[in-house]
Parts: sequence; structure tokens; C-alpha cells
Amino acid sequence: MKVVEEIRGLKASRISPEGIAELREASRKGRLWSVLATSVARSGHPGGALSSMDIYMTLLGAADVCPKCADSVDRDRIVVSHGHTSAGFYSALAAYGFFEPEAMYANFRRTGSAFQGHVERDVPGVDWGTGNLGQGLAAGVGFALAARARGSASKTWVVMGDGEQVKGQIAEARRIAVKERLFNLTAIVDWNDIQISGHLNDVMPSEIAELWKADGWHVIECDGHAHGKIYESLKAASEYKGCAVVLCRTVMGRGVSYMQNIPDYHGKPASGEKLETALAELGGTMEMYEHALEVRKGELPKGREVKADTPVLGLGTPRTYTKEDKKDNRGAFGTALAEVGQLNYKKTGATPILVFDCDLAGSVKVDGFAKVCPDNFVEAGIQEHAVATAAGAASAAGVVSVWADFGVFGADEVYNQQRLNDVNRAGTKTVLTHVGLDVGEDGMTHQCIDYVGLFRNTFGWKVAVPADPNQTDRITRWMLAEPGNVCLAMGRSVLPVILKEDGTPFFGKGYTFRYGAIDKIRDGKDAVILSMGHFAGRAVAASEMLAAEGISAKVLHCASPLGMKEEELFDLIGEMPVVTCEDHHADTGIGSVVAMMAVRAGKAVKMVSMGVTRYGFSGPGSEVMADMKLAPSDIADAVKGLLK
Repeated sequence: MKVVEEIRGLKASRISPEGIAELREASRKGRLWSVLATSVARSGHPGGALSSMDIYMTLLGAADVCPKCADSVDRDRIVVSHGHTSAGFYSALAAYGFFEPEAMYANFRRTGSAFQGHVERDVPGVDWGTGNLGQGLAAGVGFALAARARGSASKTWVVMGDGEQVKGQIAEARRIAVKERLFNLTAIVDWNDIQISGHLNDVMPSEIAELWKADGWHVIECDGHAHGKIYESLKAASEYKGCAVVLCRTVMGRGVSYMQNIPDYHGKPASGEKLETALAELGGTMEMYEHALEVRKGELPKGREVKADTPVLGLGTPRTYTKEDKKDNRGAFGTALAEVGQLNYKKTGATPILVFDCDLAGSVKVDGFAKVCPDNFVEAGIQEHAVATAAGAASAAGVVSVWADFGVFGADEVYNQQRLNDVNRAGTKTVLTHVGLDVGEDGMTHQCIDYVGLFRNTFGWKVAVPADPNQTDRITRWMLAEPGNVCLAMGRSVLPVILKEDGTPFFGKGYTFRYGAIDKIRDGKDAVILSMGHFAGRAVAASEMLAAEGISAKVLHCASPLGMKEEELFDLIGEMPVVTCEDHHADTGIGSVVAMMAVRAGKAVKMVSMGVTRYGFSGPGSEVMADMKLAPSDIADAVKGLLK
């Protein structure tokens, strides 16, 4: 559209009459395509798509985005938080040439189509898949932080619905944005006063403008159907030396007379005579609808391929800890992170590392990174939901994003956000400390005993649970350069260094971490003990007890249970009975992974799965694990029981 030459980058003080006319016509077509899309699909949310249309058309013209730069790292980013208005945003993208409009509205919500029911990154021009309301502003915070870390002048725009404004994650994101002075971020709210169950004040009253003001945002209000006013408000918000939000007063169902201000049409597509009326009012015909139905039977339109970025980093030289060192895995992680961070800090050509903290820097050991890379450290306070999303979005915007937190906060509390990071094919690095019964005195509310099972439910997350400080050091360096989402999990206790039989560190010089690899720490011919994480040391201790009784137990360890390969596992096990042991729920950790692999391989394996079988007590970790019957002697007894 010609108006782009006039307003791209907010360079004009106002839009010319000719530009306004062009935007009005584009909005009319966009509304027509939105009605067609939802009616052809017989599902969707036409009301919000129509009310947001003038916002979308103006924003896409003014922001630094275009079909050719849709994958450029330095483009502006637009987040659609109310992702159910997808038909409207897709229509606006079509108007700007990102794809053919008919390809979208004829294949909207069609199985196998990129044009899914809620905005997804498979569609060119969509920067983050939301769907779950309340996510968008936190994603915008992540994009804005990534742009700052890269030294980019690009802006982030977040378009939101009014019904989601009461969600707590939005308040978290507002506060982070103000604290971090993210003036390259602008929020826009489609304020049509209707959500799926009725009018806002009937569902959940709130003072939207006051919520933003209370968190330190500058509030601008405008007519959300006047393209000129929207543009001037966006320009004013962008130039404001602070965080600004534009509240756009709109009408649900704008452009279709019988839909306007009717809550039913939030999620009800037009059909029959109503559809004919809607199309006529928007300048369309039923013939367009019938033709779209025929097109829907044809070939599926292709979306874009979205992949996680591969970081460019110098990883330094791994450290090797000896048996004399008294070290926990947390400390080894923190040291490696700080070393790699300092090596690449503000280095030309290196991918910036951005580290997030939720008021636990000293406990999760990211304080060392904060000292050597202060500009890339984000202290967000106790606001885990927004941070999980922000870290994920940042990882999709040209940085290595690391968030360290206690296990119950970084996995259990924010599982939905981590699931959306998987859906979005992000590359966030979530580091969980204080997992399992090893959290000790904090007790059952803080016992994260399900993280392997949680991430096992996704389709892209990798999980690594190191055995000792040496393996932690190497996994940390691997993780930082690995594309995709990675969870690194560890307890809190000081651990012995795992040694070879000659007394040298097993994971020391010459060792390289390979995701999915199974480590043979001790050989044996009578039984197998397969451990995960810090239970490697307990497994070795159990094997020594068994050796004293003349029983030869092979000790295996796998730090990455979700990556184990069937052939490697069963070659190592052979025909021997197996005891698995872990500081994790016995039914969802490495034991269950092995059992499922055996079933799928058609193998009969005699095994016992040892792990957490109930919530543990509050006390020193070793005592709590002993009470759970997970001491080395208990592991040895389990082996003897199998052999009998």
C-alpha cells in the first residue's frame, strides 16, 4: 500500500487524507476477509477481529515490518496478545502483502493449514503464538530486552484485548518494563468493552487506565476506529520518554450492523441470511463465500518454517574439579555461566547472553554473571509467570536467554508458559536448582519431583540432570550453545566428584557431554544400577557395598533421560536385571522412561524403579532421602532382591 511510504517508521507527523482513505479501504477489505474466514471455517472470533482491524491496519503500516524482513533479527516485532483475533490480524497481514488473502480466508482453521485458530509463528508476520490470554505483554518485554541487549533500535508493539487486563501476568510484565526502562515497547489495548461472557463490568470490573497508571505507565486514549488518531497516538507513545500504552476505544463487531456491541459475536461466526447481510455490508457477495469453500478443498497453503536460532559463542575451557573440592552443582553452573558470559560480553559477532533472575541470584548462583555482565542481567523480582514468557520470547529474538530459579517456580508454577515456549519453538535455557528431596529443610511445598515428567509432556524440550560439578560445568557450556529449549536441573547439596576406578574425575579431562548419552561409571556382570543426577554417587556407593558381598553391579548414569537411545540402552543392559534410582517421582522420571522404552522395544526387562513415592519430610536432604528408602544401602538391597 502507498501509505507505507508515508508512515513507515512513524516518520510523518500525521497521515494525509489520501493515506486515511487507503487505510479505510484496507480495513473494509480486512473485515470482509475476516468474516469470510470465520464463516468458511464455521468457527472463530469475528467480533474482536472486526474491532481490532483499524488498529492492525495502522500499526502494520507504521511499524518497521514488511514481507521481505519478516525474519530479520532487527525488524520491529508485533505481539498479538488476544490471539483469538487471528482472522483480523491475518487479514491485515494479507493487505500488506505477506500472503494472498484468499489463501488465508479459504483455509482458516483448516486441518494442516498454517492459518490456525489462534496466531502462530508459522504465519509470516506473526512473531509469537499466544492464544492463552495474558501472555502478550510479557513476550513483548522479552523482545524489547533482546533488542536492547543486541544494541538494536527496533521497537516492540503489543496489541491486547481489554478482557485480559485483569490477569496477574500482565501486571508483572508492566512492572518489569518500567523497572527496566523499556521505552522501545508500546502497548495497545482494543477496548471494546465486551468479552466472551458479556460486558467487562459484568464479568470482572476493573479500571483499565488506572491499572496501567498505577504501575507507572503513561496512558493515551483515542478513537480506535480513526486511523489518523491511532497513528498520532502510536507516534506520541513511541516518542514518550517512558513506558506508554494506547487505549483504543472500539466497537465489537465494527462494520457489521447486527454484530456491533453484541457479546454473542465474540465467538460466533455468521451463517445463512446473517452471513449474506454481513458480506453485503462489507462490499462482498455470497459468491465469494461459495468460491472460498471450493478453494478450501484444494491444496493447503504453506506456512514458514520456524527454527530455534543457533547461538554463536566462545565457550571457554571446561573446569575440572577434583575429589578434594567441596562443590555443589549450583556453584559449578554459576562459575561456568559467568566465565562464558564474560568471554562473550559485548563482543562483536557473539550472541548476547541475557540472564533473568527472580530474587534468588545468590541461591541459584547467577550473581557471578551479574557482576561481570551487569548490562545483560535482568532482576525481575518475584514475578515468575512473566519471566518465563519473557525469557522464551527473548530467546526467539537474537539472544541466549537464561532463567535460573528454584524447581517448583521454574517448572511447576509456570508449566503453561514453558509449554508455550515449546509451541513457539523458542530457545530458552531454564536452570532449575533445589529440585527433588535435595531441597531439604524447605519441605514438601518446595520439592520439585516432577520436572522430567512435565517436560516429557512437551515435544521439544531437552532436560539435563548432571551427576556432579564436573558434568554440570560441561552441560552448562553445551546448553548455552545449543539451539532450542533446554532445562538444566540440579539439587542444592555439596556433592562428591564422581571418580573412575583409578581415582581420576570421570567427567574430567577428555569428557564431552553428548545429549542422550549413557555413562558407564562402573562395569559389572550381575545387575545394572541406572541413575539420574546426583544419584550417580549413591549408585557407586551401592555398587561398592554389593562388591563386598561378591555381587558385580554395572553402574550407569544418564543425565538426559528424554534423549536416551533404545539401542544404546539395551546394549548396556543386556539380559541383566535393572534398578533405576533418582531424586524424582518414581513414576515419571528415568525409571518410567526405561520401562516405556522396554515396552516399545518388545523387551522383557526385570526391573525396580526407585524414586520419590510420596511428599517428603522437612529436614536435611540426606535424612529425607533415607526416610524415603533411597540411601545407598536401600539401592543395594533392591539389587539383591532382584537377584533373588
